[in-house]
Amino acid sequence: MKTHIVRARAAAAAFPRTEHLATRIAEVATDPVEVSAEVGAMIVNRIIDNAAVAAAALVRRPVTNARAQALAQPYAPRHGRSGAAVFGSPRRVSPEWAAWANGVAVRELDFHDTFLAAEYSHPGDNIPPILAVAQHTGRSGAALIRGLATGYEIQIDLARGICLHEHKIDHVAHLGPSVAAGIGTLLALDTETIYQAIGQALHTTTATRQSRKGEISSWKAYAPAFAGKMAVEAVDRAMRGEGAPAPIWEGADGVIAWLLGGPDAEYRVRLPGPGEQKRAILDSYTKEHSAEYQSQAPIDLARRIRARIGDLDQIATIVLHTSHHTHVVIGTGSGDPQKYDPHASRETLDHSVPYIFAVALQDGGWHHERSYAPERARRADTVALWRKISTVEDPEWTRRYHATDPNEKAFGARAVVTLKNGETIVDELAVADAHPLGARPFAREQYIAKFRTLAEDVIDPAEQDRFLDAAQRTPELAPGELDQLTFTVSPEIMGRAPRVREGIF
Repeated sequence: MKTHIVRARAAAAAFPRTEHLATRIAEVATDPVEVSAEVGAMIVNRIIDNAAVAAAALVRRPVTNARAQALAQPYAPRHGRSGAAVFGSPRRVSPEWAAWANGVAVRELDFHDTFLAAEYSHPGDNIPPILAVAQHTGRSGAALIRGLATGYEIQIDLARGICLHEHKIDHVAHLGPSVAAGIGTLLALDTETIYQAIGQALHTTTATRQSRKGEISSWKAYAPAFAGKMAVEAVDRAMRGEGAPAPIWEGADGVIAWLLGGPDAEYRVRLPGPGEQKRAILDSYTKEHSAEYQSQAPIDLARRIRARIGDLDQIATIVLHTSHHTHVVIGTGSGDPQKYDPHASRETLDHSVPYIFAVALQDGGWHHERSYAPERARRADTVALWRKISTVEDPEWTRRYHATDPNEKAFGARAVVTLKNGETIVDELAVADAHPLGARPFAREQYIAKFRTLAEDVIDPAEQDRFLDAAQRTPELAPGELDQLTFTVSPEIMGRAPRVREGIF
C-alpha cells in the first residue's frame, strides 16, 4: 500500500493533475491486477448478504416507495443496453433507478456489512449501483467481481484515511467516489474518464450527518441509494466528455478546505500500488443482528450476561464503557433525547444502544422486526430498564476502535451492572460473535443461512435455490447473465406492501 498525503492547496499553487487524490483513485481503478480467489469468494458472500436483507425489507414503506419510483422509469433495450433488475420485480428499468430502488432495499434494515475506522461505512452499498450498471451493459460475472473489488477497496481506504463525521459530513461522501471508481473498473474506462466521474460523484453526494442525528427518518436508508444513483449518472456524463470540479478534495474551495479539516489539515490515504491486489473487503464484516454495527457486540454481550444477572428487576443501573464513536453516535454522548423515546422511529431505535441492550437483555437475542415493533419499544418494563442504561467513553476502547492491527481493533464494550443491593456484575466483549475473530465467525454457510432466514415467507424456495446457485457462480457468469443476480416474488407477497401515495412519477 502506498500512502498519499492529501491536503488543501492554494489556487495559485503548482499542483499537477497526477498528484490529485482523484487521479490516484482512478489509477487504482484502471490497474489490471487480478482479483484473488479469497476476495472473489467474499464478494459472492456479500452479494448473497445484500439480497438477504433486501428480501426482508421488500414490502416496507420506504422500499416500496423507492421501487415505485424506479418502476416508473422503464428502459427499452437498445444498442447493447438492456436495463437493470429491481428486487422483487420482473421488469427492467434504467440502471440509475435500479441502483436507487435496490440501494434502499439493501440499507433499509441496517443489516448488511460494515467497516469502521476513522470514518464509518457500509461498503456493501457499492453492490446495487455497480451491479445495476453491469446488468444494463451486459457485463460478465468476472467483470462485476473486478468492479466490486474496486468499490470496496476505495470506500474502505477512504474510511481509513479521511474522517467525515468529525465535521458532521455524512459517510456516503466516500461512497459516491467508490461507486464511480468501481463502475470505471467494471466498464474498463480510462483514467481520465474515471477521474472526472469521481470528482462529480463526490461533489454531488456530500451532505451533512443530520440524516443520522436526532429524529432519524427513512432518509437514512435513502442516502446511500442516492449516492449510488448520483455516481451512475456521474460516470455517464464523464463518458460523454463532461468534466468535474477539480481538484475536488484539495482545491482552494474544495471539500477539505471548507467541509473537512480546513486549509491546515492533512490526511493520509493509503491505496494499493501498481500491481497490488485489492483486498480491503476482507477487513470488513457483516451483521448477525439488524442494528447499528457498534451494537453487535453489545447484543451478544447482553445475551451472555443475562444469566448472571437473573432477575432484571433487581438492576439499579447499567453503564456501558465503550469507544468515543459508540458513545457519541448511538449512546448517551450523542445528547439526543430521542434515544430514550419509546415513540421514536425504528431508525432512531436502531441508533440507540441503551434501547438495544435493554431488549437484548430481556429477550436473549434480536429480531429484525419484532425487536423494533412499537408495542415492543413501549413495554413498561422495557422502558424502565432502558432508562437505567447509559454509556461512557473509555479511552482504551477508543484506542482499540482506531487500532490498525486486526487483532487489536474492537467495537465492543464493558458492561457494569449495579444491582439494587449494591452488588456489581461486570463482563465485556471486544468483537461480535459473527466477526472474523468472534466466537462464531460468518463463512459461506452462515451467509446462506442468513439468506434463507430472511427470505423465508418472501421468496419461493425454488427461487431461493435458483438465486443462491447463480450467486455462488458469479465469477463464471457469462456476459448478459447477470440478470440472474436478482429475485422475483409472487404477486401475493408484493400485495403485502403498503399502498403508496401518488408522487410526480
